[in-house]
Amino acid sequence: MKSKRSHEGYLLLNHTDSPGLSQDFLDAAHAQSTAPPLPPGAGRGLFEAPTFTCAHCQKVSIINPLRNRDRAYCAKCDHYLCDDPCGLAYKVSGGACRSYKQLTEMLYEQGLKGGLTHG
Repeated sequence: MKSKRSHEGYLLLNHTDSPGLSQDFLDAAHAQSTAPPLPPGAGRGLFEAPTFTCAHCQKVSIINPLRNRDRAYCAKCDHYLCDDPCGLAYKVSGGACRSYKQLTEMLYEQGLKGGLTHG
């Protein structure tokens, strides 16, 4: 039986031999991105953190070990979900699983049947 941690990834930022990235630079980069912000100090020295990939949208999120609230989890596909938008959509829909794998398979099937048009 697989554990939930078996789906984890790993992020390593190693700036031990360089001046690293300033917090201002990281904040400016985050302002232009949809990615979640890195914790303070992640741009300097050595930063290691576990990650997970949302099964419904494929967004990679850093796992915060200090988080107190429950993480969104889909029991149907046995994976964690990102908080927004997938965790919220899962909760609002009453637990409807819309995994990325299912979506790509559905689009592939429609493409084979000629149901998709370009443009």
